[in-house]
Amino acid sequence: MKTIKTTEALADYCAHAAKFPYVTVDTEFLRERTYYSKLCLVQLAVAGDDDGEDAVLVDPLEEGLSLEPLYELFRDEGVVKVFHAARQDLEIFYVDAGLIPVPLFDTQVAAMVCGFGDQAGYETLVRKIAKAPLDKSSRFTDWSRRPLTDAQKTYAIGDVTHLRQIYEYLKAELEKTGRAKWVKEELSVLTDPDTYIVDPSEAWKRVKTRTNSSRFLAIVRELARFREGYAQSRNIPRNRVFKDDALIELASTKPRDMTELNRSRLLLREARRGEVAEGILAAVKVGLETPPEDAPQPEKTGREKLQVNPALADLLRVLLKARCEETGVAQKLVASAADLDLLAAGKRGIPALKGWRGEVFGKDAVRLCEGELALRVKGQNVQVIET
Repeated sequence: MKTIKTTEALADYCAHAAKFPYVTVDTEFLRERTYYSKLCLVQLAVAGDDDGEDAVLVDPLEEGLSLEPLYELFRDEGVVKVFHAARQDLEIFYVDAGLIPVPLFDTQVAAMVCGFGDQAGYETLVRKIAKAPLDKSSRFTDWSRRPLTDAQKTYAIGDVTHLRQIYEYLKAELEKTGRAKWVKEELSVLTDPDTYIVDPSEAWKRVKTRTNSSRFLAIVRELARFREGYAQSRNIPRNRVFKDDALIELASTKPRDMTELNRSRLLLREARRGEVAEGILAAVKVGLETPPEDAPQPEKTGREKLQVNPALADLLRVLLKARCEETGVAQKLVASAADLDLLAAGKRGIPALKGWRGEVFGKDAVRLCEGELALRVKGQNVQVIET
């Protein structure tokens, strides 16, 4: 198999790929030691041809190689870019070049719409569609080390060669069922640049806390904001700055000076001095001085706070199951348990009521809530009837 190591060779391949209706794409990367993923390998394939140039590996770690020819191909709207579970791949390209490949096709999204279950794995699709085995033994190897082994290369190239057959099968299924627009709706999140922008001021929402005090949450917000910004600016994992358990401890103890900071049980030694220590103390100070009206408010969760009608929620679950069995779509893709509770509590601004989800489930769900529809069992099936 061919490994591209020069910009000229990459430009030649991309010019070749531009003659085809689609190109399959995958990446190998590392993220354990950095905030942003380190791109280590790009795999590309076009529909098989006779000149042996249909599938290649691109080595972005090769000195002097520019990925601009690849990015030019990504901008070519005449070539569909096919990925599987594209979220992390797209983040890499957006961070590196500020672009998102167009047009885009994600086989994981398409597989969920075509009845392959929730978040269908690539290995599953290879087995069921391509009818081929897939050796995953090289999956967790260090892709930054050179030279790559033959096993690594074989594994990597398999992630784009089998993808061609999967794409063609799923594309045909979508055309046959008229569900291509469903996939297009789902891809709107992946093609939105905001998906790949992490705002430090929003980082606190990922920290799990058991305290709902607005003052406590204000300190959590400022500590998380500092940590995220510091990690981004130095391209290191946020947990290398300080971990969540230390963040929660700091929000509870509220250290005001270095002496109090050094009493922490969970803070790593490196975070007790220099810029990190100063940043922690400054964040705590801002959190303590935050006016009550500007402090974050905990989200209300739980059935009792939503005033959920439990019987109605159960009926909605039955309706969801029935509709998903009829259409062959994974239930989790249509509506979550939280969505159903919101519906049963009288809420309406949820994704399950919009777009194709509304067609499959949402419209009938609202009518069921409003007493316009009822459910009955006939044999092994659940039927929806007008009241």
